[in-house]
Amino acid sequence: MRVTSGFTLIEVLIAMAITAFVSTIAYTSLSTVLTGVESTRQTSDRTYEVNRAWMIISRDVRQFVARPVRDEFGESEPAMMGGPAARFALSFTRSGWHNPNEHLRSNLQRVNYRVEDNALWRDSYPVLDRAGDTSADSVKLLEGVEYMELAFLGSLAAVETVGDGVNLDTRNWPQSWVADTSNPGVGLAPPVALQVSLQLDDWGEMLRLYELPPL
Repeated sequence: MRVTSGFTLIEVLIAMAITAFVSTIAYTSLSTVLTGVESTRQTSDRTYEVNRAWMIISRDVRQFVARPVRDEFGESEPAMMGGPAARFALSFTRSGWHNPNEHLRSNLQRVNYRVEDNALWRDSYPVLDRAGDTSADSVKLLEGVEYMELAFLGSLAAVETVGDGVNLDTRNWPQSWVADTSNPGVGLAPPVALQVSLQLDDWGEMLRLYELPPL
């Protein structure tokens, strides 16, 4: 009589346990890899968004021109204004507004930067001197922005250094650049330098210092 051999119940249970153990390790490893890939992707996307926002800010500031404008209420606005005492966190006139379709308009543009709903926004206007019905084109530049702070250098005579004498000391720079309402009709001259600070909820504080043309 021929006897057929097979696995015992204990052997089957041991094989199942080994298979489950190996599967758990494989799943954990795969999950770790996928989590790492997703984290890397999110970091890469965030880096791109932050760098893009700074690129736009830098482009605008470096194309600053000393051209005052009139707002929608007919009031004069300085070529640059900003800070807590101003209507917008930062507002100024820039050149270099591209005109590929050759519309009958200036190459100058008025832009505003503001923080609203935990995001940094950029407003731009189709004309320099606005009317009551002129609306801004608003673009969300960056999310996760807690606040935006500015510091203005009024003249080179006010320059102070710190440490080795190379780094600028911006602690005494005015945080608001607005016209003196006690002297109506007196224009506000542009600053010669501007420091922009963005507080991000994930990366902390980021600073950029700009010389304003012409220096």
